[in-house]
Amino acid sequence: MSGDINISFAKPEEWEAAMELAWRTFLVFEGPEYSQEGIDNFLKFISEERLFQMFLNGEFKLAVAKKDEMIVGVGALRAVSHVSLLFVNKDMHRMGIGRKLLAFLQEDLEKSGSPKMTVHASLYGVPFYKRVGFIESGEVKREDGIEYQPMVCFCKIKN
Repeated sequence: MSGDINISFAKPEEWEAAMELAWRTFLVFEGPEYSQEGIDNFLKFISEERLFQMFLNGEFKLAVAKKDEMIVGVGALRAVSHVSLLFVNKDMHRMGIGRKLLAFLQEDLEKSGSPKMTVHASLYGVPFYKRVGFIESGEVKREDGIEYQPMVCFCKIKN
């Protein structure tokens, strides 16, 4: 499985590689289902200087999964407990990396006393989030060309 995968919080010098992985993975799995507006808005979100500043200030917690020092997955929390990004290299899907990233973020979240995690899951990602314990918390929504399923998790994610 993912025994040789190491999870840690990202360093500033890893930001660009992490966002590049998110972008490449988005284009393969979510991009084909999105309108051009949605694709443009996702790229704008991960490219904004404001997001990088939030990361530097600790308001956007970015975890990276590495194999042999190469970033193979990213997961992020914003607004304390909202999963904002979760992407794994397309060649490493179904190896437990996404689950491991969520468990790592949840462990850190528990230190702040927050009892739950939320996510606006891409429709592609909904089955994964259900497998790890998230449940739907509303109807599918569409904003800025991005379609998502609101979900919440009150459970302990095991890595």
